[in-house]
Amino acid sequence: MSKKQKSVIALGTFDGVHLGHQKIIQALLNEAKKIDATPIIVTFFPHPTHVLTPDRPLKMINSINERVALLKDKGIETVVVKEFTKEFSKTTALELIQKDLLIEHQMQTLLVGYDHSFGKNKEGDYETLTNYGERLHFSVKQVSAFEKDKLAISSTLIRNLLLEGNIIKANQYLDYTFCLYGKVVKGNQLGRRIGFNTANIDLDYPNKIVPKLGVYVVQSTIDAKDYFGMMNIGYRPTINGTTRTIEVHYFNFDANLYDKEIRVKLLHRIRDEFKFDSIDELKKQLKKDRLYSLAYLKTL
Repeated sequence: MSKKQKSVIALGTFDGVHLGHQKIIQALLNEAKKIDATPIIVTFFPHPTHVLTPDRPLKMINSINERVALLKDKGIETVVVKEFTKEFSKTTALELIQKDLLIEHQMQTLLVGYDHSFGKNKEGDYETLTNYGERLHFSVKQVSAFEKDKLAISSTLIRNLLLEGNIIKANQYLDYTFCLYGKVVKGNQLGRRIGFNTANIDLDYPNKIVPKLGVYVVQSTIDAKDYFGMMNIGYRPTINGTTRTIEVHYFNFDANLYDKEIRVKLLHRIRDEFKFDSIDELKKQLKKDRLYSLAYLKTL
């Protein structure tokens, strides 16, 4: 076995690649350096709920492309994405270790989070994995939770914060700015008619979590230039809308964005979505929202 073949592996969903995950990543990098091995993260897509309970799919913080990019940005050059299928769900932890992690990746050490388990019926908990390690000659190391504000940082915690509209706290725990990605599509042109032209975003990933309805201060990079604006997530009750839309009004920008793929960073939540008595009342509120947003951006 050559040194180049040896690996240290962390295995999990890693949705969000948040501060808790980053603690595992740093431990992985440190362990790999210590034994001169390759650090590898093995992750899964789609999420098990999307396959096993498709009527109740878990909404994800990241698409798989975003997740892989974030992991690589944190220094993990080798990210292995395993397709999760109904057949794969029957794989035991021992089978995955023997057939994949040991043979294919020459694993020397397996790192697991404080509450992580894997394999059929999630039988691969820390104690079980340690027993397997003694039998199969690999070590198992458990990484404790990362705590901030007396809370263990987890994907579930961050999803709940997003659903509550607490974007600032979610961003703090992610350690980066939560983003929505998608293509700009044609809307009903109401924004343009009232002086607030908007880019209507069709999300690129249907299982992406969408934060609480309302108005947000946002930022995008378009053609290598940064633009700020405000975004509405909602049903447009003032015009009796029936479908949820994601619309962004950029300040000092009026070019055609149709069919363009853009990333929208959510910086701050301004308010709930309201039903106004008239379009004129909506326009007055949008002017207030713009002034508020511009004042907020001066504080950054």
